[in-house]
Amino acid sequence: MNSFDWLSHMGIPTVDKFDIVEVKFKGGRKEYYRNVNLLHLTTGDAVVVDVTSGYHIGWVSLQGELVRLQMQKRKIRDDDNITKIYRLATQKDLDKWEETKNREIPTLYRSKQIIDELGLKMKLSDVEFQADNTKATFYYSADDRVDFRELIKLLASEFKVRVEMRQISLRQEAGRLGGIGICGRELCCSTWIHDFKSVSTAAARYQNLSLNPTKLSGQCGRLKCCLNYELDTYMSALEDIPSVEKPLKTEAGIAKLQKTDIFRKLMWFSYNDENNWHSITCERVQEIQEMNARGESPFNLQSNHAKELEEQIQKSNMELERLDKKFSTTTKKKKKKKRKGGEVREQQTGATSTPVREAKGEDKKPTRAGGNNQPRRENASSGEQRQGKPRRNFRNRGNKDEQKPTANPNQAAANPQQKAKPASDGQNPKTPGKRRFPPRKRGDQNGGE
Repeated sequence: MNSFDWLSHMGIPTVDKFDIVEVKFKGGRKEYYRNVNLLHLTTGDAVVVDVTSGYHIGWVSLQGELVRLQMQKRKIRDDDNITKIYRLATQKDLDKWEETKNREIPTLYRSKQIIDELGLKMKLSDVEFQADNTKATFYYSADDRVDFRELIKLLASEFKVRVEMRQISLRQEAGRLGGIGICGRELCCSTWIHDFKSVSTAAARYQNLSLNPTKLSGQCGRLKCCLNYELDTYMSALEDIPSVEKPLKTEAGIAKLQKTDIFRKLMWFSYNDENNWHSITCERVQEIQEMNARGESPFNLQSNHAKELEEQIQKSNMELERLDKKFSTTTKKKKKKKRKGGEVREQQTGATSTPVREAKGEDKKPTRAGGNNQPRRENASSGEQRQGKPRRNFRNRGNKDEQKPTANPNQAAANPQQKAKPASDGQNPKTPGKRRFPPRKRGDQNGGE
C-alpha cells in the first residue's frame, strides 16, 4: 500500500500536530494508533504497538494532517477505541519478530494438509504470526460457509498458539499476495485500493467491450477493477446518443445497428444483414426515428428523397472532373515544354552541322590554279554568325601562299601547273610544323593499294 506525504514540505504548526499515526503491517494492512508519548517518528520507523492480548510490530507509513484526511475517508472516529504506540522497536524486538516470521511458511503448508484431510471446501492463502508469538491469524477464502471448529482445535494443538480464522474476498486475497497486472504495473489492489467496489458486466457493455471473460477478468478471477475508472466518462457521453431498440425502416431496406462510436457520435447500420456498413450521425438517426414514428420512411440512410441522392452523385462527379482537369492540364503543359525544347535543339544542331559538311566537301576537291577559297570563307562566316567560330579543318592545310589570295592574277595564270601539281598527284606537299595529324590512308588498311 504505497503512500506519499504530499504535505511534508509545508510548515504546519507543531502545537496543533495530529497525534494519530498510520502503521502498516504484513499484506498491506493498515491501522491507526495514537502517539501518546510524543515520540519523534519518521516514515519507515519500526514501532511496537498495542494489540489485543499482546503487542505487535509495524512500520510508520503516514503521519500528520494526512492521517486526519485518511480517517475521514475511511470513516474512522477519533475516540478511545484507538490504541497507543508503546515505543520504537529495538534490535531485540526485531530479532524475536524474525523468528516468529520464519514459522509462517511451514505453518501454511501443514495447515493445508490438515484442511485436505478434513475435506473442507476452503482455500488458505496466508498466515500471519503476532510479534510476541502468542497468536496466529489464518486468512482463507471460500464460496460457501465452512464449519471450521474442528480445524481450529487441530491447529491450536499443532502450533501451540491462539488461532484466529479470518475470511477474505478474492480481491483481498490478490491484494495480499500481490502480482503484476496485464498493464505491466503492480496490481492496484496491492498498492492503493482500500475499498473494493462491485464491478458488473454492464460497465463492459457501456464501453462497447467484448464480453470475453478471459480478457475482462483479473488475477483474482473477478472482473477487473479498472473497468470502473472510465465508466463515468462513457456514461456522460452516452447521454447524446439515441437508443435504437428497433431497426430503422427505409426504402432501401431495413437497417440494423451494428456498431456505435461513442466519442465520435457515429452509428453504423447495415441493410438486410449485409456485410456493408453505412455510418451516419446520431442526429440523422433521431431524424429517421421521428419519420418512422409518423409512418414515413426515407429513401436511404443518407438522404430522404432520390433527388437528394442524385444531387450528391452530381456533386461528387463534379469534384472528380475538377481533379481530372487539374491533373490533365499540368501534364499537357509539361509535354509542350518538352516538345518545344526538342524543336529548338534540332534547329540548333542542324544549323551547326550543315556548314561543317560543306567545308568537308570543299576540302576534298582539289584547288584550281588561281582560285581562291571564297565559298569556304562564306560558309565560315555564316557559321560564325550562327554559332561563334567555325570548325577548323586540319586535314588539307597547305602553305600560306595557297591560303592567301595571289596579289598578281597574271602570274597565277602563267604557272597553272605549278599549283595544280600537288592536287593531280593526289598528295599534298609536306610542310614541316604545319600538319598536326597524320593523313588518312585510303584503300586497304594492311598497306595495299
